Amino acid sequence: MQYVNLGRSGLKVSRVCFGTSAVGSTSFQQWAIGEAESRPLFRRALDLGINFFDTADMYSTGVAEEITGKLLNELAPRDQVIIATKVCGRMGQHPNDEGLSRKHILDSIDASLSRLGTDYVDLYIIHRFDGQTPIEETMEALNDVVRAGKVRYLGASSMAAYQFAKMRFCAEKNGWANFVSMQNLYNLLYREEEREMNPYCVGEGVALTPWSAMARGFFAGNRSRDGGGQTLRAQTDQKAADLFYRDLDFAIAERADEIAKKHGVKAIQIALAWVLAKPGVASPIIGTVKETYLTDAVATLDIKLDTDDMTRLEDLYEARAVFGFSPDGRNT
Repeated sequence: MQYVNLGRSGLKVSRVCFGTSAVGSTSFQQWAIGEAESRPLFRRALDLGINFFDTADMYSTGVAEEITGKLLNELAPRDQVIIATKVCGRMGQHPNDEGLSRKHILDSIDASLSRLGTDYVDLYIIHRFDGQTPIEETMEALNDVVRAGKVRYLGASSMAAYQFAKMRFCAEKNGWANFVSMQNLYNLLYREEEREMNPYCVGEGVALTPWSAMARGFFAGNRSRDGGGQTLRAQTDQKAADLFYRDLDFAIAERADEIAKKHGVKAIQIALAWVLAKPGVASPIIGTVKETYLTDAVATLDIKLDTDDMTRLEDLYEARAVFGFSPDGRNT
């Protein structure tokens, strides 16, 4: 395993992060897995040297945090793992059960710590931008949870680059804790982040920890041009269907498969190797329900793509509509 600093912070994370969006309840996602099925995955991740685990309060409405906390407390010393969780998504039916208000942040961090069974989280991520709450209110509340010792570092997830810049400027102006990472949607099939967010983060020393780095499993080769595919996730993942089923996407996947044959590896590893090779990328999020995908992801660290490989993977891409967030910050 390789380890890198998370942006300009001193926090060292594995170059692969285990994402737990598929851990929890089938009422949240049909392909989700419970505690018993998750245990071998967590054990395998730790055996591979992965020390970075990403979850969110809204994943299965808290169940993912509960399972993540229980298994990590069982399998590893607390100070040897980096736990990231998120706030902003809807957690109930009351008006203050979502967003980035001071009330919701302070309520949410305590609830997350309780579910995770820990006194602190290493990385607290705002899941989206909240256009209904003043930025100053959000940043001061985040600073307060850091100063209270409940959070060690701050991160953010998908939003417009200008929104992220305004939030970081607010923190800097007031001497408050600032974001060290950006978890955005970025992969071979969705590269719109290269326009503004990625260059901004590289210039500011903010680590990129992309979600859906392998396009929600698209490069696994189990999807059909007619829709759906061979696995339960391929058949039921509406987000993937909305985003990754264009003819061009299949053409790019075929290009990845061609380069994979050249290297003697899998196409999904080539897709991840491309992300890992891009400027600013520290630790892509690998969300999976199969141990083999974790093993393949870590093995990808040894794959070196040359200039011709990178060019051939990129030259088919065409600009597309922005996906993954909306201006009010309430769309995931």
